[in-house]
Order: sequence, then C-alpha cells, then structure tokens
Amino acid sequence: MDIPDVYLKSARAQFAHYKRLGEKAFEQVSDEQLFRRSDPEANSMAILVNHLHGNMRSRWTDFLTTDGEKEWRERDLEFEDVISSRDEMLARWEDGWRCLFAALDSVHAGNFDTTVYIRDQAHSIMDAVNRQLCHYAYHVGQIVLLGRMEHGLGWNSLSIPRGASAAFNKEKFGRGRHGGHFTDDLK
Repeated sequence: MDIPDVYLKSARAQFAHYKRLGEKAFEQVSDEQLFRRSDPEANSMAILVNHLHGNMRSRWTDFLTTDGEKEWRERDLEFEDVISSRDEMLARWEDGWRCLFAALDSVHAGNFDTTVYIRDQAHSIMDAVNRQLCHYAYHVGQIVLLGRMEHGLGWNSLSIPRGASAAFNKEKFGRGRHGGHFTDDLK
C-alpha cells in the first residue's frame, strides 16, 4: 500500500469516528434538546448539523475540479433555525457525510497530487482533507458538549468515564500490542 492509500484510509477512519461520535450524542437527547439554544446567538445541535451539511456539500462536491466554496452555498443561512425535525436533521447529516465519503473514495494515488482550491487558495489534497477533518472534529466536539449539557446526569460517556481510566487501560493493554485499532471504540 502506498502513502496516498495509507493516508486516505486513515483520514476516512477518522472522519467515520467523528461521524459516530455525533450520532452517539444525538441518540442521547430528546428532539427538543436537539434544537435548544442557550441564547439567541448560540448554536443548537441542529444548527451545527445544518452548518456541517452546507460545508460538506460545498467542500466535497466536485472536490477535485471546482473550488470548495461553491457559489450556491448560503453559509449565513446555515446558522439559522431552518431544520424542523430530527428526521430532517439526520437526513442532512447523512447527506453531508455521504458527499464527503464519495469524494474521498474518488481520490487515489493517480490523482493525489491534484491541487484543490478552497476560497481560491491552493491546497494539496492532504492539506484540504486535514483542514476539513479539523473543522468537523471541532463542530462534532461542540455537538457532544451540547448533548452532554442537555442530557445532564446519566449521560453515557463517549470517552473514558470518570474513574474508569485504569480499567480501560488494563483492557486495552491486555489485547497485546496489535490487539486493536483506534476506531474499535469511541474512547
């Protein structure tokens, strides 16, 4: 396996990890909590999903051939309460990730040296992917924090629960050096 393939496999696994984190957060909150904002300027979980959706569609549609900031994108609208149900939110979530994974799957060793553009700035494919991975991790972290705050006590930790580090490490180290991969769990 060559370097582009190894990198793309790793990036895909990281994106999938953050997608699952968001989904685990959504599962623990009520429909009402998905839309709750702490103040008029704050984002709800649904607003963050709407922004991620808009960004993903813009950045990953025709990834190799057009600028990642599409003329049709309405970024400011992404931060408005335009989603009206959990089903609609989840559909946008899935649509954005589907667009991302399809674009990643179109990249291979033969086109890995293509220069891509985001807001007319040249990026290597690796830089463009890393940029988006960091952006999505940032917003998924916000989604998880909002979910944790909304749910309150009884939240099923998406990381190592308080007081459970020793047991977690014992289980992980008990597998042996090659007993698993970072995507085996959400810790």
